[in-house]
Amino acid sequence: MAQIELRLSSKVQKETKMCEVLIRFFQGTKFNTRAKSGIFISPEYFEYYIDRAKTEKNDVKVPANLATVTQEKADKNNYVLRQSGLIVIKQRLETPDVKYHREQANRLDELKKTIIETYESNRDENVTSEWLQLVCDKFVNPDKFIVRAKEQKSFYVLAEEYIAKRKISYAHAKVFRVLMREVARFEGYLRAKEPGYQNFVFDINTVTRKDIENFIEYLRHEYSLSQENPDLYKQLLTEYPASVTKGNCKLEDRGENTVIKAAKRLKSLFLWFYEEEYTRNRPFDGINIGTEKVGTPYYITIEERNTIAETDLAAAYDAMSEEDRKGISKIHLPEYGVQRDIFIFQCFIGCRVGDLLNLTPGNIVDGILTYTPHKTKDNGDQAVQARVPLHPKAMELVKKYEGVSKQGMLFPFISAQKYNDSIKKVFKMAGITRNVIIRNARTGENELVPIDTVASSHLARRTFIGNAYFKVSDPNLIGKMSGHVDGSRAFKRYRNIEDETLKSVIDLIG
Repeated sequence: MAQIELRLSSKVQKETKMCEVLIRFFQGTKFNTRAKSGIFISPEYFEYYIDRAKTEKNDVKVPANLATVTQEKADKNNYVLRQSGLIVIKQRLETPDVKYHREQANRLDELKKTIIETYESNRDENVTSEWLQLVCDKFVNPDKFIVRAKEQKSFYVLAEEYIAKRKISYAHAKVFRVLMREVARFEGYLRAKEPGYQNFVFDINTVTRKDIENFIEYLRHEYSLSQENPDLYKQLLTEYPASVTKGNCKLEDRGENTVIKAAKRLKSLFLWFYEEEYTRNRPFDGINIGTEKVGTPYYITIEERNTIAETDLAAAYDAMSEEDRKGISKIHLPEYGVQRDIFIFQCFIGCRVGDLLNLTPGNIVDGILTYTPHKTKDNGDQAVQARVPLHPKAMELVKKYEGVSKQGMLFPFISAQKYNDSIKKVFKMAGITRNVIIRNARTGENELVPIDTVASSHLARRTFIGNAYFKVSDPNLIGKMSGHVDGSRAFKRYRNIEDETLKSVIDLIG
């Protein structure tokens, strides 16, 4: 049977000289949780269940005339000996002090009753200290939990509100909506497969630390779960809650970095919910999400960049074998050429692809490209303005495509996926196929792969930063052009490249 024990904090408030009552809710070895009640009393009105000596060890002095009161003596002297441990003296003229403590004694009895009733109403509840603290907080400060109760907004509605109020960029909003769909599938899976979770809802006010840990673990294994339960996931992948933005989803095995990023996004949502007073619940407290592990960045040299820029794609295609031509369409060579030019331009400015597709001629003034990276704004960092003087070759590309984009963009950009596909094909036609070491996102192991198979828009950004770093080795100077915030960890990875290069030089002269 679950039990409640009251204790008194050893911390005494300076002004009131009162101490907070602490709650211990336990049941054998099943659970043992603790929380702060939010109720304060004077030490002389409190007595532990266990023993007086333990009380005094915590520097809480219990007056002898109250600590040793027996029921017989209480009856004789008109004392009220309460089960909660409070002793209140009956008087004809009740003093404010006695009245206050009588009221607190009643509140403690009601709080204990609330804890037991909340637990009894759902035995499948994960009884944790966070759960107990939430029950106490709701009892003591109900107004804080009623303030938004009329709206009854779901996790998904509030996540969309976060995207709107934080003015999250379109590209960044997409990953948050991926997270929303992951949470929806987590809900559905638990309701369908886990005993005791038939009515589980990912409610921001009741979700616990254990629920968050289970969600993170679910992300690690969702792909294998979908293979084991194909019929269930056929339903989960299409029947999302009405407030969840639908999207094409093909489940794949996730790497640890992907899981960590998803957990960080979910944590940022809960911090915002708390700051906006949608909830007092903080389920991420005490959870160590971890840090993404990344390999040393690879990029192309200036010579390789120039080779790509100068390659006659039609002639290169004709010279390729039938095997190498697989996946490359001759009729799309002009389109590949346009995307090649955009890639070369990106190599000269080092911006992210999300910022690249939003650039207009208005971003260029007196030969200097200026823009505000969306990522720094989305992450709540201080806005960083990137300023990049344009190389003559970059200016030539700007003039070449002047007025071509019907939307008024700097270049006739296609979708990010088609852009990345075109880059890989251009690399192959240009003969840039050397092997590079990459870190497999799923296994975490290093692998040797041809660079053309992993080339993408982000390679252009790394090419700009990596080559500039070798020339200057000043992260702050390069950061002004690449849009990195001061102290960015990204530059430490480029320092690792430099160290490896220095070692290779020593090997050459050995």
